Parts: sequence; structure tokens; C-alpha cells
Amino acid sequence: MKTCLIVDDSRVVRKVAARIVKDLRFQVSEATDGADALAQCRKQMPDAVLLDWNMPVMNGLDFLKALRREEGGKKPLVLFCSVESDAEHIGEAIRSGADEFIMKPFDADILESKFAEVGLV
Repeated sequence: MKTCLIVDDSRVVRKVAARIVKDLRFQVSEATDGADALAQCRKQMPDAVLLDWNMPVMNGLDFLKALRREEGGKKPLVLFCSVESDAEHIGEAIRSGADEFIMKPFDADILESKFAEVGLV
């Protein structure tokens, strides 16, 4: 079974995303910020990361840059999921190693189509 790490400081967003991702047949784990996510990735690298931008402790962009420097850190497909949806933010996310960008709010159809675009489903 494929694994997905959902990284968001909002408990509600994590729970909604987890329900959708589980329906796509993924084993799900959750992190409340980038530092927590990086610690989890160091223990076991997921197949996918659904990543928020604005979080305390370590934001999504800093996490993504750190992840890509880790051993095995190029493996996970990273889908940034943020309200920061202007071209500058999207470009910065992609240049930093994100595989796709999803604007909040999202629904099951959007998430499933983005997962399909990057080859996860």
C-alpha cells in the first residue's frame, strides 16, 4: 500500500484530506508542521506528501527544501496545497521541488485528479 504524509497545521484540513486520501487506498500519516514532517520522513520516507505552505515552526517551503536534501528525499511526490495561489508562490514551490500545486479549498475530485496527474493513482 502506498503511503501519504499530510502536513498541515489545521486539524480540520488534515482530517478532510486524510479521508480523501484513504479512499484512494493510501496509508496516511499526519504532521502538524514541517519540522514534525521532516522527523517522520527521516524515519520512513512516504510515497507522497500533501503539504501546506503556512505553518508554525517550519513552513512548507522550508520543509520541502530540507526534504529534497535528505537521503531518499527526492522520492516522495510532493503536492503543495495552499491558499497562496499566485504565480510567484506556485513557481517558487515548483522550483523548490514540488511536483504539483493544489489550491485550497479542495475537494475529493481535485485531489484525485492531481494524484492521477503525478502518477500516484
